[in-house]
Amino acid sequence: MSAKIKLLPDHVANQIAAGEVVQRPASVVKELIENAVDAKASEIKLIIKEAGKTLIQVIDNGSGMNVIDARMCFDRHATSKIKNAEDLFDLHTKGFRGEALASIAAIAHVELKTKLESEELGTHIIIEGSTVVAQDVVVCPTGTSFSVKNLFYNIPARRNFLKSDTVEFRHIVDEFQRVALAHPNIHFIMYHNGEEYVNLPKSNYRQRIVNLFAGKTNEKLVPVTENTDIVAIHGFVSKPEFAKKNKGEQFFFVNDRYIKSGYLHHSIMNAYEGLLKEGNQPSYFLFFDVPKHTIDINIHPTKTEIKFDDEQSIYAILRASIKHSLGQFNVSPILDFERDSNLDTPYEYSKKNADVPVVEFDTSFNPFKQSNEKPRQQHSYQKKETANWESLYEGLSEDFQSQSNINYESDEVASSLFNSVDVESVAQKNYQLQKKYIVSTIKSGLIILDQRKAHQRILYEQFLTNITILKGNSQQLLFPLSIIMSPQELEILRELQVQLEHTGFVFDKFTRETVIFSGIPTNVQEGKVPSLLDDLVSDLQQDFPQSSFSQNDSIAKSMSNSLAIKTGTYLTQIEIDNMVNALFACKDPNISPFHKPTFITLTVDDLDKRFSL
Repeated sequence: MSAKIKLLPDHVANQIAAGEVVQRPASVVKELIENAVDAKASEIKLIIKEAGKTLIQVIDNGSGMNVIDARMCFDRHATSKIKNAEDLFDLHTKGFRGEALASIAAIAHVELKTKLESEELGTHIIIEGSTVVAQDVVVCPTGTSFSVKNLFYNIPARRNFLKSDTVEFRHIVDEFQRVALAHPNIHFIMYHNGEEYVNLPKSNYRQRIVNLFAGKTNEKLVPVTENTDIVAIHGFVSKPEFAKKNKGEQFFFVNDRYIKSGYLHHSIMNAYEGLLKEGNQPSYFLFFDVPKHTIDINIHPTKTEIKFDDEQSIYAILRASIKHSLGQFNVSPILDFERDSNLDTPYEYSKKNADVPVVEFDTSFNPFKQSNEKPRQQHSYQKKETANWESLYEGLSEDFQSQSNINYESDEVASSLFNSVDVESVAQKNYQLQKKYIVSTIKSGLIILDQRKAHQRILYEQFLTNITILKGNSQQLLFPLSIIMSPQELEILRELQVQLEHTGFVFDKFTRETVIFSGIPTNVQEGKVPSLLDDLVSDLQQDFPQSSFSQNDSIAKSMSNSLAIKTGTYLTQIEIDNMVNALFACKDPNISPFHKPTFITLTVDDLDKRFSL
């Protein structure tokens, strides 16, 4: 009887491990860059082609490896980061499991070039699917160069499940940002499809944030600093007026390691209580320094989750430090909104003694004393007599008599306008209720419309029609409209340029930090364009909405949601009538783009039942 349990071959085990470690090209970027940081590199280059599906290359000038280490690094559980279990609670490096390179080599074509500073020649190794194809000596600079080509070439199902190049590149940028923010002392350069995407020289934390996100980032940063025995916090949070709906610029770092924590995020939202609009999220870049023995990192393969010994104390310290910073830099509103600085007491007055005021009065004043002075003569103004004033009115009596036969319209004639039988009174059929609903009468009863949901349906079908038939009306701007955005947001707009042009947007040019429009859709106000684009980019970053079946549908839904009239907006009678007519002219007027009813019907029978109770 043969045994049922068998030991899996190494290449099969590595492919299974790759399912956890390598989820997409961004996972490879993360592992390789973290290895370069652990190698104490001062300059790291990241080269990407076709969002990492064709090539991912990381070049560093770190310590490098000898021949034995270069060969062993591709074995499972082979690492230089730790030696025993106790080292897990005193980690000084990013990686520690020793599974990343073995997993990457099992599902891709990997080429390694490395050299120690003390040696003249380096090592060149080529691996395809966990099989070493070639190994030889090569001339190369000090450091290490990893090239990962044709990711998931031997697992076609995984490759087919990858998203579009734009989405995958966005994930790569996210991983790159997380490492670059944590190490401002390292020079990072990133290339995409042969072009330099970003160049980050050595700098401090604030400059690194500004270089990464560009635009008005420097204006919106508020420094946060707090030192305690439990945790030391430093970093920046954004001002409330710069908060957005997306969660793109929110970073936690614990001992220079990026983490995700909904618990700490709730602490920040609590600190901003009363300062943010509903649905908005503040940006933050916060760095925590905690004793290494008080955290546990080894709880998830991605190493983005950490367990703290005293999480509640860190929650309270973080909340208090952010509140203090917002108040210190006059970001939080105060009660005295109209404080006059002229009334403030100078600090030097605290050293002075109070002076007793001197009471002065007139000793000679007597209210009962009679004055002997004569009263002043009051001069009245007298009009000068006008000579021959009667001559001005000569001949008027004859003219008045000649005009006496004129028939004037009497009050009775004027009142006949309202009593006339021929005048028809126009009955108003549509009404606005509480600036939220529209009530319209029909033969069977009443129709009650939700004005926002109805407007969403109208705009959705308009935008979707314009994108589909490739025709949208545009209004030319007298002065070009320039909007500042981050490089990631501009990358999304480049992808959506064709669809947005069909809706009516006319793109002038792109720069590294701005997009310039020379025309906008006719139904969009110029002042609403920045918020519209922010909502659109935010929705697409979050794959919003989930029910959309195409990118065009997502764009139409997002734009209709942003431009629809808000609850509480007053509508004129003409606007009310136009909305009712436009809604019932739609192909599907019953539901909004987000599957909510746009109107309800209240019949006469329903009313009778109500009154019969």
